[in-house]
Amino acid sequence: MSYYGNDEQTLVSNEALLIAWIRQDPVRMRALSLVNSLNLPQGMIAAGFVRNLVWDRLHKMTSCTPLNDIDVIYFESTDLSTETDKLYELKLRELAPDLLWSVKNQARMHMRNGDKPYHSSLDAMSYWPEQETAIGVSLAFAEENELQLVSAFGLESLFNLQLTPNPKRLRAVFEARLSKKAWLRDYPKLNVDE
Repeated sequence: MSYYGNDEQTLVSNEALLIAWIRQDPVRMRALSLVNSLNLPQGMIAAGFVRNLVWDRLHKMTSCTPLNDIDVIYFESTDLSTETDKLYELKLRELAPDLLWSVKNQARMHMRNGDKPYHSSLDAMSYWPEQETAIGVSLAFAEENELQLVSAFGLESLFNLQLTPNPKRLRAVFEARLSKKAWLRDYPKLNVDE
């Protein structure tokens, strides 16, 4: 499921380029395969896993910025327990102890954020503080290594090196993340949308 804006041709090209970049990254492909093995409903890896790869490539970095964690999201409305997330994290750590895993059921996250209940992983991402983070990827068909991108706001601003606050969140939340994450220091070509 991909969403396109005004210039569909450019965005299709961006999607193909992003998929190619992910395929070229053995750590990301390994992580996707491991997450796929859990069969999580609407399961994917999102946030910095995708965003940082694009920024690294567009900044012509010779190696990928290390990931603070690998954000695994899924949507299961019949089990909102944090214990289930911890069990999935434990399983992933057993499979790949060298990777830092963070697993969150998006069906529960609206309570933490003070929002109305989310309807899907995509809907939950549409509330994330910056639009360029609201992108996920999964293995659609593991045997063919087919990648599927899901984006709440499209890929155009990500590839244009923009950082866009989500209008569903207070600007102060965006500003706090901007400061904490030090994106402008690490990625000097970024432009912050007002």
